[in-house]
Amino acid sequence: MYQRILVPIDGSATSMLGLDEAIRLARLTGGQIRLLNLVEDPTLSAGYASFAAYSGEVLPVLRQAGEEILEKGRAVALAAGIAVDSQLFEGLATRLADAVEQETRRWGADLVVLGTHGRRGASRFFLGSDAEQVLRSSPVPVLLVRTPEAATTTA
Repeated sequence: MYQRILVPIDGSATSMLGLDEAIRLARLTGGQIRLLNLVEDPTLSAGYASFAAYSGEVLPVLRQAGEEILEKGRAVALAAGIAVDSQLFEGLATRLADAVEQETRRWGADLVVLGTHGRRGASRFFLGSDAEQVLRSSPVPVLLVRTPEAATTTA
């Protein structure tokens, strides 16, 4: 059963719901958790073409924010009595799905647990779906944990 559970987190409430579910699974299976945070390139997520000029100033801030997110996640898992470690993934031209796939293979994860907003229709089209990309590219099963609001919304 799932012994090595990879949990991408970005500090959002949605990603923390994914962590909560992973903790429940790890408790049941005696498994461990690896948290993953991706340092994202602002040129990809926000379209800032002049990012290169500011990268020397911005990247350390992004790394620090990622480490803080991982530390909060580790604290939650440790408080629940779960073995946990973390990985800050710095792939500035990397999508979350690619980072998850690489870390899954490198660490030997049995399962990926990921919080998702469960967006549909136009909002999914315009905002994209990291969860869908992870689901499509993962070499192991993926458990998507929806927010309570998304679970009650219809298409």
